Amino acid sequence: MALGTTTTTTRVAVLGGILLFFALVLNVSGNLVFSVNHKFKGRDKQVSLSALKEHDARRHGRLLAADAAVDLQLGGSGHPSEAGLYFAKIGIGSPPKDFHVQVDTGSDLLWVNCAECENCPAKSNLGFKLSVYDAKSSSTSNKVTCDQEFCTSTLNGLLPSCKPNMLCNYNIAYGDGSATSGYYVKDNIQLDKVTGNHQTTSTNGTVVFGCGAKQSGNLGKSPAAVDGILGFGQANASIISQLASSGKVKRQFSHCLDNVKGGGIYAIGEVVEPKVKNTTPLLPNMPHYTVSMKTIEVGGDAIELTTDIFGLFGDRKSAVIDSGTTLAYLTPEIFEPFIKKIFARQSGLKLHTVEEQFTCFEYTGKVDDGFPIVKFGFKSSASLTVYPHDYLFRLRDNVWCSGWQSNSMKSKDGKSVTLLGDLVLSNKLVLYDLENQAIGWTDYNCTSSIKLKDDKSGQVYSVGAHNLSSASSRIMGTLLTFLLLVIAMLQILH
Repeated sequence: MALGTTTTTTRVAVLGGILLFFALVLNVSGNLVFSVNHKFKGRDKQVSLSALKEHDARRHGRLLAADAAVDLQLGGSGHPSEAGLYFAKIGIGSPPKDFHVQVDTGSDLLWVNCAECENCPAKSNLGFKLSVYDAKSSSTSNKVTCDQEFCTSTLNGLLPSCKPNMLCNYNIAYGDGSATSGYYVKDNIQLDKVTGNHQTTSTNGTVVFGCGAKQSGNLGKSPAAVDGILGFGQANASIISQLASSGKVKRQFSHCLDNVKGGGIYAIGEVVEPKVKNTTPLLPNMPHYTVSMKTIEVGGDAIELTTDIFGLFGDRKSAVIDSGTTLAYLTPEIFEPFIKKIFARQSGLKLHTVEEQFTCFEYTGKVDDGFPIVKFGFKSSASLTVYPHDYLFRLRDNVWCSGWQSNSMKSKDGKSVTLLGDLVLSNKLVLYDLENQAIGWTDYNCTSSIKLKDDKSGQVYSVGAHNLSSASSRIMGTLLTFLLLVIAMLQILH
């Protein structure tokens, strides 16, 4: 009996250790820093190339359909499952509930699926359970009515149909025929505030966001679904603008997206290391992060740029920087001479088209040795370098494909559009300095750390990279090893 009691006590202690271990391992927080993950990470490497183009096409539909007179329509909220490639985990409500939302610099609105939502996705293949927001379950939730300042400023005035206690609604349509609609809610959002080197603590801010009540089209049936969108655009409705207006943060944020293993760094605040010296001004009064393009060089050879080549916003040579777009889209006028220079040193390659849109080929050497470096030049002498290992991707074995695409879509005024997405932005620390209306970047290892400055204390802290999926895998691997040891111990004690 005594032996049995001792054994039972030991087992209880061991099991208590297991619970404590779970608590310590799983109680990992990240501020105004976001744990991000590449949405295609962990999926079949033979993922349909068409899915990438379809993903971008849905975003481009939003970009081209934007109406500058309506703030929400202008920023939109990209497609919840294919609006962008990276997602973050945030808490909303009191008590906070976790939501996995797409982080998107091309959208302005934070919105999540709501409890009463029609046609919302029920499951996702991204490794987490989908959540819905229930205003009744949050003690700090307040619905926004049509006569409140947020609604009138967002919609440029009081709606003629506005009545007392009528909700402020949103309705967004996309280029592929999908749509989302719902109403605005004001509630707490829980973020991770940096308090030390690789240390964070939870902090709350109050924001207005969209409560998605109805989805249609692809929004409700994508296998790679998320809970919503976290917009980091420039409009007053965006998460960065709301937090800044309440004094929570500066209008500065950065991302460093790893396109090899997935995840990376996404942080709000002043980056002091690495120092981003390579900056260019944002064009004023533009709905998206738009910059003035001056030159394009392929292997040192310049591509001639005509005055109207980047004409999305008038006759200026402009290009949209959008982290939610997967590939890079060049106007038809320069795509042909551009792609010829890309393959000029490899005249013996047999090029073939995959899925009627990707230029692919067999190659056994190192792509960085066999293909040219591309450089984009911008106003203020800023330049952005794209290496062959960035713009070429392996389809299988020795088959490679080019990520450069010809953009045949036109804006409302018939102008061609140039969009620079993750193909160009990955493996770089990209800084969005909205206070000084500038954007910059520097080549960087996105699996490492950056240093952020705390304005109040003046302290500088290190912030590391995150990858929600890989972190979970490491945790589960550690847990499995630990539990195997526990089982062995219990067998010995038994």
